[in-house]
Amino acid sequence: MRYSEEVMDHFQNPRNVGVIKDADGVGKIGNPVCGDTTTLYIKVKDNRIHDIKFQTLGCGAAIASASMVSEMAKGKTLEEAMDISSSQIVEKLGGLPEKKVHCSNLGAEALHKAIENYRAKQRGEEREADRKMLRDKEFMCPKCNDPLSESALFCRSCQIDLELCEECGKPKKKGKDCPYCGSTKGEV
Repeated sequence: MRYSEEVMDHFQNPRNVGVIKDADGVGKIGNPVCGDTTTLYIKVKDNRIHDIKFQTLGCGAAIASASMVSEMAKGKTLEEAMDISSSQIVEKLGGLPEKKVHCSNLGAEALHKAIENYRAKQRGEEREADRKMLRDKEFMCPKCNDPLSESALFCRSCQIDLELCEECGKPKKKGKDCPYCGSTKGEV
């Protein structure tokens, strides 16, 4: 398989890799066929994507696509960022082999989900947005690392009740400090 110089550059030197702990919006998408996953974090200021980070577990094309979408979205308004498509990502990368075009979908869809998550929080639907992420298996139990599914804030493996941290929005043991951000605040 032959990749363009742009793909190789974004794969070997990915831009905006990492996590934004206090992200305004988070989007995660996975491809069940190839196993690649991308999580994208955004900070929004004045309706623009002020900061953006991503984590990708996948092939070089998936990493390059996530890196490229992060570059394309940074500084854009939310509306402009929602218009970024997988075909635009492929074009900016100088093309992808036909078998790898699906990788560009991960970056675009993760970006769109992050924006939708941010907008849900702005509408006061933060709790439902967080529960939707649980239904989509976004979170793992902080004790045993098993996936939390459905909308239950209960780990079946550990048999413990969980609550969402009001600082970072991730599940934590009820009444305990958050293992992710260290917050000592109470239940959401």
